[in-house]
Amino acid sequence: MLHNTTMRERCVKEAYVGCTVIGCGKALPKLSVSNDDLAKIVDTSDEWIVKRTGIHERRIAISESSTDLASAACSAALGAEGGSIEASSWNLGQVDPESIDLLICMTITPDATIPCQASLIKMRLGLSNAVAFDLNAACSGCVYGITVAENMMRASQSAPGACNPIRRALVVGVERLSRIVDWTDRATCVLFGDGAGAVLLEWNESRKGIISSFLKNTDDVELTLSRANMFNRALFPFDEAGVAAQSNDAAYDCAIPVTEYIGMAGRTVFKFATAAMREAIDAVLERGDMTVDQVARIVPHQANERIIAHVAKKMEAPLDLFQVSIGSSANTSAASALMALCDAYCQGRIAQGDNVVMAGFGGGLTSGAVLFEA
Repeated sequence: MLHNTTMRERCVKEAYVGCTVIGCGKALPKLSVSNDDLAKIVDTSDEWIVKRTGIHERRIAISESSTDLASAACSAALGAEGGSIEASSWNLGQVDPESIDLLICMTITPDATIPCQASLIKMRLGLSNAVAFDLNAACSGCVYGITVAENMMRASQSAPGACNPIRRALVVGVERLSRIVDWTDRATCVLFGDGAGAVLLEWNESRKGIISSFLKNTDDVELTLSRANMFNRALFPFDEAGVAAQSNDAAYDCAIPVTEYIGMAGRTVFKFATAAMREAIDAVLERGDMTVDQVARIVPHQANERIIAHVAKKMEAPLDLFQVSIGSSANTSAASALMALCDAYCQGRIAQGDNVVMAGFGGGLTSGAVLFEA
């Protein structure tokens, strides 16, 4: 038994060394919308929202694009001078944009589908040597993006010459959920906000970095969390038999109900979220051969303060162990955990050598977690 334990520890140490966090940033649009502001347009109140969600206000992008917000968050993570957009950052020093080899953007609200959002950010920041692409795992995007980046970095180091060399990677989540929220529906419009968060990863074999990860998809057969693709509304000039339409009145009939807005079955999502986040956190701790007592900070997806509190209770862990930033920014989907990570660093809640867990859940249904040494 001792031999097996020693071998397991050796495998963990040898398999997970190198991919470290050296910077993070977040960016927010200018307009702050309070619960009292929302009470002017829907039947709600500050007390009702705070009691059920923990949210006090959210930021809404009026003139800021997803490219604006994401670029500001990435610049902050790189240690660059701030621009006109409100941003905060933590980093180990300024990094040359041309040294970035990979850029992954997680979003469900890009400025365009072609080119992808990551390409727009790459052009804006002058990341001339970076490979850039988008990833959509909804609110779990943060942990999916970090895991994909870490695996690409590891592959490039283990097989030099066989693929693109990647030593530095930017992983950014950005959302303008205000554009896809039904502002007449008090059950959903109070939950979401706009913003961006970014993390800068560097390959460094002298540090442990990412220790373990866990990803999972659960079939959402009831579409408890969804928004249909607007392409499904496009007119198509032929019917199913291939007969040309005489006018522009032939529409493609999609199996998924078409709606412009986010749809969510709140109670079902709550039940999934609490179970999925606990499963993901437990999984990365087991894979990293750790217990929750060895973790300095857990940074969850910021969907609802009650979800976070429920997970903490089920894990028999203090709520203070969890980063809770939802009060001032609401649910920003793929950006939320990255924004919360930046808050944790800036607030001094994470120090070098600390074990940190990031966890998320979202549409798909997706879930996952990452354990790393700061």
